[in-house]
Amino acid sequence: MSINKLALIRYKAINDCLQNRYRKWTLEDLIEKVAAVLYDYEGIATGVSRRTIQADIQLMRSDKLGYNAPIIIKDRKYYEYEDPAYSITKAPINDADVNMMKEIVGVLKQFNGFSYFDEMSDMIARLENNLNKSTNQSANCIQMESNKQVKGMEHIMPLYSAVLNKRTLLIEYKSFKAVSATKQVYFPYLLKEYRNRWFLVVRGQKNKTLFNLALDRIVGFAPYQQVPFEAYEGIDFDRYYNDLLGVTKSEKDRPQKVILFIDKANAPYVITKPLHHSQTVLREETLGTLLRIDVVINFELERELLGFGENLKVIAPRQLAGRIKKRLSAGYQQYEEKITLTHLATLTDSYPPTGEG
Repeated sequence: MSINKLALIRYKAINDCLQNRYRKWTLEDLIEKVAAVLYDYEGIATGVSRRTIQADIQLMRSDKLGYNAPIIIKDRKYYEYEDPAYSITKAPINDADVNMMKEIVGVLKQFNGFSYFDEMSDMIARLENNLNKSTNQSANCIQMESNKQVKGMEHIMPLYSAVLNKRTLLIEYKSFKAVSATKQVYFPYLLKEYRNRWFLVVRGQKNKTLFNLALDRIVGFAPYQQVPFEAYEGIDFDRYYNDLLGVTKSEKDRPQKVILFIDKANAPYVITKPLHHSQTVLREETLGTLLRIDVVINFELERELLGFGENLKVIAPRQLAGRIKKRLSAGYQQYEEKITLTHLATLTDSYPPTGEG
């Protein structure tokens, strides 16, 4: 039995509701929630009928999709899972679905050699590996970097839909420094990932400058139709972030010529895996290699350079070299002195948390 995209979205929305044991769900509640999710993901504003949700529940209860969901009605009114631990996401994949996914992976692999699909190669490998592992055809053959404890991942798809469909959002946000969360109207323009942490590039209704909201600090959000969406004119975001390590940048920031000396033992690692796509080798010497990158000076760049410790020296610009020297010295002092909690707090005041507005 083939399942279309909208049906899958509805099943997952119903499943999420029934997994939430802190609330009682009537049929009307489920209809309202599914309608909201369809709007967030697909921009469908017509809602969903009572008959459709009733049919979805019956299908989820059956074995046609392999769910056999234990959905019961309490007090002739409230829907819930009889087994609190049940979720359709834990249901085994049936043979038909497995064969269909194999066909999809096979088609994707055929296109893997084309430049348009270059960035998909790791995703295709991950799909095939997970498929083989789930069907016990082979052990895990590939491990990729991931962090399942990162918060905010559930926001990615609805935020992607908001960016794609140019929707104004009312976002409740609590930064690391804030005492409590605040709600503001934002225009979302881009989702950006850096080292398994995701950010939403936005402009506020009142604040006209671009800044980032970390997804793990977003408490909640909803479409805000009262304020028309305002596009951000004049910026190609691919070019805007082209001169950057990480996500932290203001519109006034410009790339600078950064000259680095890497010792002989570590130079091969940096040459084969460049710090930035602008990296060029200026000169190879007996003790190491002189490199150049053209990037904006920000927190993420400093953290990357500090990670090399004694194996790297910043030659230029002088201001960056001075900051790295100062921070390395502060790190050395932590091992030489008995550091108080007050002293430790002063060491983190140079920059705000990564990428946050």
